[in-house]
Amino acid sequence: MSATVAAPTPWQRVKAWLDVRFRSPSAIYGLIVFTTFVTLADDEAHDVAEVLLNSTSTLIVFFIAHVFAHTLTDHGDRGFRGSTRNAVRHAAGMLYASVPSILALAVGIATGQTVPDAVDNCITAMFVVLAILGYHAFRRRGYRVFGRIMGALATSFLGIVIVILEVAVH
Repeated sequence: MSATVAAPTPWQRVKAWLDVRFRSPSAIYGLIVFTTFVTLADDEAHDVAEVLLNSTSTLIVFFIAHVFAHTLTDHGDRGFRGSTRNAVRHAAGMLYASVPSILALAVGIATGQTVPDAVDNCITAMFVVLAILGYHAFRRRGYRVFGRIMGALATSFLGIVIVILEVAVH
C-alpha cells in the first residue's frame, strides 16, 4: 500500500512557479543584459520613460533572437511548432527576470524621479534579485546562513561587475 501524497499548498505552487521562471540561465542572462541596456540608455535619455522604452524594446529584440536561435537548432528534432514552443519556454526567463527592474523604472516614471535615480533603483532591483538567487543556490548546496549571505552578496556583486564590463565595452 502506498502513502497518499498531499497536494501542494498555494504558496508551494507560487514558489515552484517563481523557481522555474527566475532560476534559469536565460533569466539571469536577461536580467544582467537588461540592466546593461538601462545603464547604457541612462547616458542619452531625457526622461525615465525613454530609458524604459529603449531598454525594454532592446530586451525584446534579444528575446526574439534567443527564440530564433533555439528554434533553428531544435527544428530538425521537434518540427517548427514544437521547437518554437520549447524555445519560448526556454527564453521566457529573460523577460520574467527583468520584471522587477522594469517595475522600478515604472515607479520612477509614476513618481517623477530623475533618470539617474530611476536607473539606480533599477540596478538595486537587479542586485536584490541576484542576491535572492544566490542565497537560494547556496542554500541548496547546504551552506549555513552566513555562507548563504556571503554567496548572495558575491552573486550580486559579480552581476554588477558584469554590467560594468559590458558598459565599458560599449
